[in-house]
Amino acid sequence: MDSQQVLTISRDGLLTLLTVCAPILLVVLAVGILVSVFQAATQIHESTLSFVPKLLAAFATLAVAGPWMLSTLVDYIQQVLQSIPNVVG
Repeated sequence: MDSQQVLTISRDGLLTLLTVCAPILLVVLAVGILVSVFQAATQIHESTLSFVPKLLAAFATLAVAGPWMLSTLVDYIQQVLQSIPNVVG
């Protein structure tokens, strides 16, 4: 196993990680910005007001994008496991 193979596997792993995490992170970011604008406009600074909508948005996104996220991760793991014989020997 040479350094090029290690870098390729690492790069693919990081890209898969970013691709899988992106939907939840983007939705929670958008909800957080909307809640912050609402709090600034109404001057209501309740801590649960910012936490609960983000949590609900994360669960909703996971329910919608969960099957795609799981299939992406399974495809990546299958690819890595199938490449073990080529990498080792």
